[in-house]
Amino acid sequence: MSKVKACLVCNKTSEEIPVTKFNYQDSKFYICPQHIPVLIHKPQELIGLLDGADKLKGV
Repeated sequence: MSKVKACLVCNKTSEEIPVTKFNYQDSKFYICPQHIPVLIHKPQELIGLLDGADKLKGV
């Protein structure tokens, strides 16, 4: 059974757009190039999408 690889933010799949995998709290997530800056600079925008995002600090 294969798991769909989709961006955490926009839900576009790897069939539609390139996505990259990242690991957080022993789980695997995917994010597209458009939303990598959110993960790096504004992780507070991931609250509700990523458990513990409220504790992350942007750079």
